[in-house]
Amino acid sequence: MIAKIMTGYLLDTHVLLWWLSDPSRLSDEARDTIGQGENAVYLSTAAAWEMAIKKALGCLDIPGNLEEVLGKDHIEVLPIALSHALAVSDLPLHHQDPFDRMQIAQARIEDLVIITRDAVIAKYDVKVLKA
Repeated sequence: MIAKIMTGYLLDTHVLLWWLSDPSRLSDEARDTIGQGENAVYLSTAAAWEMAIKKALGCLDIPGNLEEVLGKDHIEVLPIALSHALAVSDLPLHHQDPFDRMQIAQARIEDLVIITRDAVIAKYDVKVLKA
């Protein structure tokens, strides 16, 4: 588990992809939040896993140096802890996507705001910033 922070943000997978390919698709608030470099911004290992699977299937192209790109943009990787994995079982079944469910559990435990455009995520007891 990461140390508690005052305000931090967790990027949904599509938000990172838009950030990297076409930031104009993001709301001004989301773009400013990610780009300031002063906010604690995280990408879940679950999102990286999801992107790697889609890349292997030929459905997605991601930078080979993703870790370096994240570092340049001041985006930290949020590892999956045992507490995150176990917390998924406490979530209602609003969402069937296992990667989103993991990110929701992480956001709840770490008190992070999820930046997303996925309306289903807002059904959970989690803070959301519209992407």
